[in-house]
Amino acid sequence: MSNRNSQSNKQAARERIRAERERQKKKERLRRQLVVAGAVVGVLAVAGGIGFAVVKANEPTGWEAAKEAPQVAPAHTQGKDHTEIVIGDPKAKETMEVFEDVRCPACAAFEQSSGSALLKDLHDGRYKVRFTMYTFIDDNAGGEGSKNALSALGAALNVGPEAFLKYKSALYSDKYHPDEREDLYAKDSELLKVAADVPELKNNKAFETAVKKGTYDRWAMDMTALFGRKGVRGTPTFMHGDKKLVMPRIPQDPRMTQAQYNQLAKAAFEKMIDKEFGPAKGAGAGKNSDSGGDSGTSGGKGIREGEKDPTGGR
Repeated sequence: MSNRNSQSNKQAARERIRAERERQKKKERLRRQLVVAGAVVGVLAVAGGIGFAVVKANEPTGWEAAKEAPQVAPAHTQGKDHTEIVIGDPKAKETMEVFEDVRCPACAAFEQSSGSALLKDLHDGRYKVRFTMYTFIDDNAGGEGSKNALSALGAALNVGPEAFLKYKSALYSDKYHPDEREDLYAKDSELLKVAADVPELKNNKAFETAVKKGTYDRWAMDMTALFGRKGVRGTPTFMHGDKKLVMPRIPQDPRMTQAQYNQLAKAAFEKMIDKEFGPAKGAGAGKNSDSGGDSGTSGGKGIREGEKDPTGGR
């Protein structure tokens, strides 16, 4: 073999080796790029997962979420956000405002003693009543019974004003109203048990569904946002226009039975109403004849010494 051929062969071999090395380098670069790209995708996927988890964790839940949900307003409401509940004869010239919280023990005391007198005036056309329902006890005492009961009252109002009035009375009744510290009305089952005593709501599937699904939860949150309207921050409160009505003081005696106390409380309410709206039509002999008198011997708690007058008397 000549030296020339030998040199050519060597040169060709070196070229093949160099080409193979370049090919290997390109292959290695590609491998590293794929590894890096895969890592980036993995990091992005993890980051995206974390981001999604953070977003989900920060999303409002429960009653906070209800504030952001679309509002479904009950029938028989009016005004901005449908938060005006006005019940009574449209021809009635006067409107009394009643502020209550379903968990409020003082509201329950009023309803159990004088609620029937208010309803009689309403049905007689003496005045219309605008009900403003608060839920501040949930914040003060903890829980969600006031809000849940208010949502259920919305479902009752959707059935009709009479269903609303009867259901509200039942929720406040001595039979059902829980201790303020017991958040019993946070349970839908308890609200439905109370509703079984209201003819319009008993076995009413649409009402039951609305309670269980929380159909009127957003409406309840819009209603409770009225807290402080007209300066009212306590319940029960009664107003006529911008005037706050105050009941006469009820005597406190630890020996008083519940029936006796209820009679005095009802008389105090009627005196307050007569002073503001004038005597009721047909008032006279026999008025208050159904309030029980001193014959009540049920031995209820009555009003204990040192206990605050639950009707708001001063």
